[in-house]
Amino acid sequence: MSDLESLKSTLLGEIEAASDEAAIEAVRVNALGKKGSVSELLKTLGAMSPEERQTRGAAINLLKNEVTERIAERKSALKDAAIAARLAAESVDVSLPVRTSPAELGRIHPITQIVDEISAIFGDMGFSIAEGPDVETDYYNFTALNFPVGHPAREMHDTFFFPPDENGERKVLRTHTSPVQIRTMEAQKPPIRIIIPGKTYRQDSDATHSPMFHQVEGLVIDKKANVANLRWVLEEFCKSFFEVDSVTMRFRPSFFPFTEPSFEVDIQCDRSGPVVKFGEGKDWMEILGCGMVHPNVLRFGGIDPDEYQGFAWGMGLDRIAMLKYGMPDLRDFFNADIRWINHYGFRPLDMPTLFGGLSA
Repeated sequence: MSDLESLKSTLLGEIEAASDEAAIEAVRVNALGKKGSVSELLKTLGAMSPEERQTRGAAINLLKNEVTERIAERKSALKDAAIAARLAAESVDVSLPVRTSPAELGRIHPITQIVDEISAIFGDMGFSIAEGPDVETDYYNFTALNFPVGHPAREMHDTFFFPPDENGERKVLRTHTSPVQIRTMEAQKPPIRIIIPGKTYRQDSDATHSPMFHQVEGLVIDKKANVANLRWVLEEFCKSFFEVDSVTMRFRPSFFPFTEPSFEVDIQCDRSGPVVKFGEGKDWMEILGCGMVHPNVLRFGGIDPDEYQGFAWGMGLDRIAMLKYGMPDLRDFFNADIRWINHYGFRPLDMPTLFGGLSA
């Protein structure tokens, strides 16, 4: 019986020495597997006499049962220890702040937000959005908009010109979004009611000007369009955009090649503090230009000025964004500073609506 006692002592020592579930499984296979030490002893039972089977056979079965039981106990203990170690390693500190969701991390650029706000306002009035190319021909950018030859806007000190092509014609980076008015008139019969947001380009750069900036224009053409309609549209826009109950506007005579008569529009405001407040105060601020569409422009667009008339207006998106949200320097719009966009940007899911608030 000394060999069984010796094997038992060896196996129990290996069981106790097993440090993880993989090690205890290796002990089980070596002892109870198909070719394990205990299994080999069990194979000898068939060759024993009845007397040996009662003594040695019983001792072998007792060894098997004890080893099996001790392996099961050790395996359970090691499994519990592994779970405890994993829980300790993967514990969560519930006192830490909740991680910000992806929807909260991103920010909508103020210009994109302003375009959405303006689109919501004019969309409610029945306007649609029109777009056109940034690279324009001289015809659409100047000639069709009634700019005479020799006009200062046609000079290189104000406009970005491309090198002449094989025909000697030079394309330009559009200096305003007005070329889209001509393209729309050519493609669509009146009545027309559109707004045109987009990028424009001029050779100018300081705290309130940028070589690339954004504009929005509006165009209405039908048989009865007049200055009174124009004034109403602009008043309703300003009330909605600046989110005030009322505005006081004044129209000053001005000159634009593509409108006649032409006006500069001022809005009453309070400029006594660090932020301009609209709908109150005794100060005035010019915010846009407008007028009745010049008959020559209608003709270039293929529309009979004796049958139709229209009005148009235009304003700088960057500038009205600065006025509404108190941004001091236009150049910050294009600096890609994450601190600036985190401060002035808008949450992605806060879509501007007239009923819910444009800048909620």
